[in-house]
Amino acid sequence: MHTSFHPADILLPKESIDMQKWSVVACDQFTGEPEYWEKTENIVGDCPSTLRLVLPEIYLGKPDTDERIAEINRNIDDYLSSGVFREYKNAMIYVRRIQSDGKLREGIVGAVDLEEYDYRPGSSSQIRATEATVAERIPPRLKIRENAKLELPHIMILIDDPDCTVIEPLSGKISGLEKLYDFDLMQGGGSISGYLLRDEEISSVDSALGELSKKSELLFAMGDGNHSLATAKEHYERLKRENPGVDMSNHPARYALCEIVNLHSPALEFEAIHRIVTGVNPQHLLEKMSEKLDTSPDGDGQKLTVVTGDTEQTLTIHHPLSKLAVGSLQTFLDEYLRDFGGEIDYIHGEEVLRSLAGNPNSVGFILKPMDKSDLFPAVIQDGALPRKTFSMGHAEDKRYYLEARRIKA
Repeated sequence: MHTSFHPADILLPKESIDMQKWSVVACDQFTGEPEYWEKTENIVGDCPSTLRLVLPEIYLGKPDTDERIAEINRNIDDYLSSGVFREYKNAMIYVRRIQSDGKLREGIVGAVDLEEYDYRPGSSSQIRATEATVAERIPPRLKIRENAKLELPHIMILIDDPDCTVIEPLSGKISGLEKLYDFDLMQGGGSISGYLLRDEEISSVDSALGELSKKSELLFAMGDGNHSLATAKEHYERLKRENPGVDMSNHPARYALCEIVNLHSPALEFEAIHRIVTGVNPQHLLEKMSEKLDTSPDGDGQKLTVVTGDTEQTLTIHHPLSKLAVGSLQTFLDEYLRDFGGEIDYIHGEEVLRSLAGNPNSVGFILKPMDKSDLFPAVIQDGALPRKTFSMGHAEDKRYYLEARRIKA
């Protein structure tokens, strides 16, 4: 049985390229740390690098954004014409990433069919968003993609494979596979190696994914790069609208390069993202929350910890609005802030949250990390989860740009 994950014509830099300088971390990381990107610039220097083919989001909205995008497209043309790339036709790559914490994360790079992807809440598509997609974040990404000849993904898509039937069996095959790369990633990103799958391994992956799809109504859920995949989808849909009557079934923009990873990999750890609300009357907010969610210090159910000043109290939600506590809380907060005003921010780390909640007119909410096994059922039940539901790993362990694929006909 075929699924929406397919082999692709994958581009990698030729063997003479310095891979450590070539591969840089996802563009949406370290957005508050300009020194990280300044150091990346110094490391790369004048060498060929994916840094020249992507736009780090720290530069989005700056006066020279349009010129940076034009330069990206010039660099793509130059890299393609000067022979920077080698191409592997109809390929999948087995990836072994040693994270900054020393844990092994395995994945497979291939392409997903965007006809099978729908990020809208309530979707029943084979590929779904796990968190709400913010429409305003798509246009700037679309501006980059619309004229680009290549895509370079930092997209990670999760599969719910507790028996480890799809990806993990490949670890026993690497002695017979061609090693495509093996190097240390810059700036504390650990290391990565990649192996070209043969036809027999590709067939086994396809078969295992087909069997997995029979066990659940949801096969693929977004891990990282949700807005990048949404941008690829919008670009493809725009091409179809602009070319009525044209057969787009084999257009390269119909597909998006990505890496699939097993949700149950020991290397994947979900961390909670806490909430701080400022510019509000804490007592009024908590009274309204109690009315909406029926909260009390007692009983079983969804739990959260409220921090005001130097006081903390764990509450149980008796009238949940979502399968997860974070969903119930976020639904309430969205309504409250709309009706009564105030600001919300999303915080990593309990001690930072406690410090912020000590300020006047502030309320903090500490949430427990969601259990990984709850992710797919929650998406099936609730649709896309609220924004900032969970964080998956540290910034250094996000995908690094490495592979590319042509997206122009």
